[in-house]
Amino acid sequence: MSDQMLILVALAGIFLLLFLVIRTKLHAFVALLLVSLIVGILAGMPLNEVVTSMQNGMGGTLGFVAVVVGLGAMFGQMLEVSGGAERLAQTLVKKFGEDKSQWALGITGFLVAIPVFFDVGFIILVPIVYGLAKKTGKSLLYYGIPLLAGLAVTHSFIPPTPGPIAVADLIGADLGWVILFGTIAGIPAMIIAGPIFAKYISKKLHVIVPDYMNLEDIEYDKELPSYKLIASLIMIPLVLILLNTVSGVLLEEGNIVRQIFTFLGHPFVALTIATLLTFTLLGTKRGYSRQEVQDIATKALEPAGIIILVTGAGGVFKQVLIDSGVGEVLGDMMAGSALPPIALAFLIAAVVRVAQGSATVSMVTAAGLMAPLISILGLEGPVLGLLVIAIASGATVLSHVNDSGFWLVGRYFGLSVKDTLKSWTVMETIIGLVGFGVVFILGFFIG
Repeated sequence: MSDQMLILVALAGIFLLLFLVIRTKLHAFVALLLVSLIVGILAGMPLNEVVTSMQNGMGGTLGFVAVVVGLGAMFGQMLEVSGGAERLAQTLVKKFGEDKSQWALGITGFLVAIPVFFDVGFIILVPIVYGLAKKTGKSLLYYGIPLLAGLAVTHSFIPPTPGPIAVADLIGADLGWVILFGTIAGIPAMIIAGPIFAKYISKKLHVIVPDYMNLEDIEYDKELPSYKLIASLIMIPLVLILLNTVSGVLLEEGNIVRQIFTFLGHPFVALTIATLLTFTLLGTKRGYSRQEVQDIATKALEPAGIIILVTGAGGVFKQVLIDSGVGEVLGDMMAGSALPPIALAFLIAAVVRVAQGSATVSMVTAAGLMAPLISILGLEGPVLGLLVIAIASGATVLSHVNDSGFWLVGRYFGLSVKDTLKSWTVMETIIGLVGFGVVFILGFFIG
């Protein structure tokens, strides 16, 4: 089949995917599998090879993603149930004081969203925003936007949240570099989209607590854990993974210290250690029975299962593109583009994001399309970490009415569609643009 025909097959596959998700409301998991099947057949692959390619793509992706997302979900659920997120918020607000509580909420969101899913973290912490707004008489957005910015940044940029985990696996990026660059890009993104933007938008839109959101305080059946314990538990897997990456750069292969850090810093080991410590220090040591801890862990896997399967389907899409030859043609075409790979990655993710709304689907689709280009250009090492953050940035911008987060924030803050666009959508776009700007500049130095 000619290169031109393969490009048409790829474009048809992408448009079909968007049509199925947007117009027919077919679940992204089924849509990705169906499109992968059709692309393989149209590209001229033997039928048995199409199925084999799909199986290899699913297995290769889930072999890593399922373990990391599963462990991360259990870690986050234990943190949520124990009141760890609440403790972080209370302590930071107290330390910063009422005048600087914006910064405290931004940092709280930044830390909490590392192990806890975005929507869960927001629902847990929004009563603190309500309380501060009522006490000071300021707009809800003055306190809510910094919290949302902190949550959104780490949800998109820093593993073990599912988005960056999925993209890193699909393009072969080292998680240590992803964590490092996600933090470097995420901090200025949180500051600009959080406290700085909040001061501006809160003057334009004075929002009060909606009458229908008289939430009762969450009652925890145990005393809240200490701030130091929670902060330490969150940092353990991140530090171990970073030590693995740093030792790989600074120490020679075969060095015993490097071997130890390579083992401890593998995401499987680092997250297993953190999760077991969480089960013990936030669970059994604080009065939970082993059965209760097991029930908490089991419950955590329910929302994680959907994410794992969608990510696996993204791996199927990537593998079929590569095995059918479509990926190579696309990669050659993109390699001839005047745009650098980081800019291409951002734009592809942004287009898919605007079209269908889901950040996760945007990320896995963009990663699947970028994988062949990465292979053709021989990209490896730190630059792949930059590409992950570029894709995550593109999948963050311009959240609007087809994104569930848009409606979640609008409901909890009592915003009209117009005001949600002015606040939430602009905040998300600032995060994406700042994140992209940082990694684009870093790309000139890292190459």
